[in-house]
Amino acid sequence: MRTPLNPQPPTGPGPRVPPAHRGSDWMFGGVYGTVLASALLAALDREGGPYLPVQDAGWILVTAVAAGLAHGYAHHMAEHRTGSPAHRWRLLLRALWTEWPIVAATGPTVLLLLLAGFADLSSTGVTAVGLGLNTALLFAWGSSVALRVRYRIGPALLIGLADATIGLVIIAANAVLK
Repeated sequence: MRTPLNPQPPTGPGPRVPPAHRGSDWMFGGVYGTVLASALLAALDREGGPYLPVQDAGWILVTAVAAGLAHGYAHHMAEHRTGSPAHRWRLLLRALWTEWPIVAATGPTVLLLLLAGFADLSSTGVTAVGLGLNTALLFAWGSSVALRVRYRIGPALLIGLADATIGLVIIAANAVLK
């Protein structure tokens, strides 16, 4: 219905359900999850304390799931929609589901930590490899997303470099704070 607050005509019968997977969700989630994994990897590396990489992998997964749930819930609450309670629950579940890329993006770091736990690798080496890997992944995320939205190769690589800079900042912070 057209009102002064809603000048758009109705789009059809009943409230619409947004698409389950918007293209930008996986891009956002990939970068966000990779940054999250890098920061947690650096923070969980305890010099002088016991090295528990399997436990660290668990904490990274728990934090990624919690961040995804909080982000999806916040989006759901910020976008007030009308409709029946069942419809609103479907929208909430859909909003939560679209956050899976955040959790998936922590996968390389979690796998590296699990490997470190089973192979008894040193924390310093694992942290260095993980932070380097995640910085490379940030470069790949930035470049591929830019190419996908039709940037030319030069600007796309610069965008990838800008994303990788986040990883470099985490590496520098890890060096300064440890």
